[in-house]
Amino acid sequence: MKFTDGYWLMRPGVTARYAAAVADAVVADDRITLYAPVKEVKRRGDTLNSPLLTVECWSPAEGVIGVRTTHHAGGVPRRPEFALTSGPEETRATVSREGSAIELTSGELSLRVDTAAPWALDFSAGGQLLTSVGKRGTGFATDAENRHFMVAQLPLGVGEGVYGLGERFTPYVKNGQTVDIWQADGGTSSEQAYKNVPFHLTDRGYGVFVNHPGRVSYEVGSESVGRVQFSVEDQSLEYFIIHGPTPKEILARYTALTGRPALPPDWSFGLWLSTSFTTSYDEATVTRFVKGMADAEIPLSVFHFDCFWMREYQWSDFVWDPDVFPDPEGMLARLKRQGLRVCVWINPYIAQKSPLFAEGMAEGYLLRKPDGAVWQWDQWQAGMALVDFTNPAAREWYASKLRVLLDQGVDCFKTDFGERVPVDVAWHDGSDPERMHNYYTQLYNETVFDLLREERGEGEAVLFARSATAGGQRLPVHWGGDCESSFGAMAESLRGGLSLGLSGFGFWSHDIGGFEGTPAPAVFKRWVQFGLLSSHSRLHGSKSYRVPWDYGDEAVEVTRAFTRLKHRLMPYLYGAAVGARDFGTPMMRAMLLEFPGDPACRPLDRQYMLGGDLLVAPVFTEDGTVEYYVPEGTWTNVLTGARVSGPGWQRETHGFHTLPLLARPGSVIPFGAVSDRPGYGWADGVTLRVYAPAEDSETVTAIPTRDGSGTAAVFTTRRTGEEIVVETESELPWQVLLVGATADEDGVQDPLGALYTCPAGTHRLTARWS
Repeated sequence: MKFTDGYWLMRPGVTARYAAAVADAVVADDRITLYAPVKEVKRRGDTLNSPLLTVECWSPAEGVIGVRTTHHAGGVPRRPEFALTSGPEETRATVSREGSAIELTSGELSLRVDTAAPWALDFSAGGQLLTSVGKRGTGFATDAENRHFMVAQLPLGVGEGVYGLGERFTPYVKNGQTVDIWQADGGTSSEQAYKNVPFHLTDRGYGVFVNHPGRVSYEVGSESVGRVQFSVEDQSLEYFIIHGPTPKEILARYTALTGRPALPPDWSFGLWLSTSFTTSYDEATVTRFVKGMADAEIPLSVFHFDCFWMREYQWSDFVWDPDVFPDPEGMLARLKRQGLRVCVWINPYIAQKSPLFAEGMAEGYLLRKPDGAVWQWDQWQAGMALVDFTNPAAREWYASKLRVLLDQGVDCFKTDFGERVPVDVAWHDGSDPERMHNYYTQLYNETVFDLLREERGEGEAVLFARSATAGGQRLPVHWGGDCESSFGAMAESLRGGLSLGLSGFGFWSHDIGGFEGTPAPAVFKRWVQFGLLSSHSRLHGSKSYRVPWDYGDEAVEVTRAFTRLKHRLMPYLYGAAVGARDFGTPMMRAMLLEFPGDPACRPLDRQYMLGGDLLVAPVFTEDGTVEYYVPEGTWTNVLTGARVSGPGWQRETHGFHTLPLLARPGSVIPFGAVSDRPGYGWADGVTLRVYAPAEDSETVTAIPTRDGSGTAAVFTTRRTGEEIVVETESELPWQVLLVGATADEDGVQDPLGALYTCPAGTHRLTARWS
């Protein structure tokens, strides 16, 4: 929301008032309350006929300081609110006062205010100023329609970059953009977004979370070019300054506050195959697809039924179309016997033709207008209504319909939509319609996720969700939504996924091959590489199938090779997944997360780190050329063994069986012994690929158990001179591959290096790296 007309003027009809000084300060042991007039007060008469802002400052957790600015405090409390978790009291804030200066400190983060000076809130850590709220930084504005907005501004340092704000497909660095936190079904090629999160971080050691579930309007250096402004139409604005100093630490603190993701089951990391959207399919089609994948030796983990498993005009009534699937229980049982899990598409809308419409209307389960009539429109489904998830009985009613499908053999749900939520309505629990517009998706996905957890058990629940807001990361997995089938759309999808990862989401996927249109074979094959080097991997389209053989024999080979590669990487990938659960670090990481000290990494949005040790640079060109940046050190291509030295840019050309997939210098990457499925005993026969560790280095590699509750084996790798020592207490067989080394008499020369088969316990190797 822009309020100014250039530097000096306001827009027509806009009046703004900003905190000018501190008139009074109330200090407690762990919080500060400031009273800020909006003009200079020189005499008693200046206190009349003028607003006084109340600014409360406190800490909900170590390294986090909250600021709540209120103009008029007499309003009725508005729901919903984000669910936040506070840290233990002993880790929160202390307050000190010296003369006119008051300081609130939480961890290394401090807020300082001088009550005798012009208005300023200074946030610092380690003696360094992080950010500040100064002139025009705290206030409110009214417009020509007499709407009331609370406004805050933070300065942007020279060269300071802003990231996050949800899954956004606009430029990855948000500087210069206007961003509205407002759910929309806008595809992946517009400024609209399915997943809107009022949280951003910068490359200067801090993040900012605006605690408001409704529309939050951001001007990121786009109105005042040296400031980030955020505003809400309300009488109060609350935000949290979150210290790092590293981006990983910022995300750890942010997700501790708003929630960390559940750990998806191991089978969900395998390949998902969909029927696609409007294609013609029945059980014979499904059988043909599954058999085709088996004949091609492409391991398949999940089969997904998209919209038309239900009858047309009746979405969502959760009943299989009897003309197409006359024996759903038998069909699901047959798929299960082949080792497959089953996912079905659902949404939160109820079409008028569905018997559930009359049932939901009679019971009060459907969202209503203020006059009591059910809210309806004809977009998407004729006469459709929305389930009112603020009604606990409606949530149970909706879940009861899904429970029938689980009893039939369904394992998980693609929770589509959740963005098209009106504001001219009356919610069952009295929630504010503007705040519910974004928050609706949270209730929708919680209803489904909680059911899966209840019916399938802890650790087995997984969604394939499109919409989300702050806190939605607790309910994985999310996918990128409707993109075109082109190299450009592939790149914009990655850009959105990296932005979502910097907004606290640990797991993310996308439609391999693109959704709209039919990809050219080159696009399909490159997207397969990218998709199978993502957190989760699903083949899906709109009007055309995404079975690999439709794109040529080489597409089959590429899909087979990269699916099997992902399965072998499961000891490594699941370790990264556990890290997402425990610390909030996404599996697919913007380069900024791993290399915050390298300025060249800050704007990179066409490559990423998969976990902490694998660099992935997808190919976005017809001829296979790719440009990517390599941080400092000697990196090794996992597929070819080629070495690349950084820091610097590389330009390469790759066939469809390779791409830049580089192991970090000195890393130890565990490769599992099984390639035909994602879930197996990852420690049994594991191969540790050792990439030339530095002298006197030590690397600990933990192989997780399949449920993520502990470790199945731990290996400690040390290098001294030419000697490599690997210690473990594992009683299972394992191997070491010294990548790029020459084998001695105890090893075998592998195309990638020296391979040693090791017994349990300590093993000493002689490393001869070229």
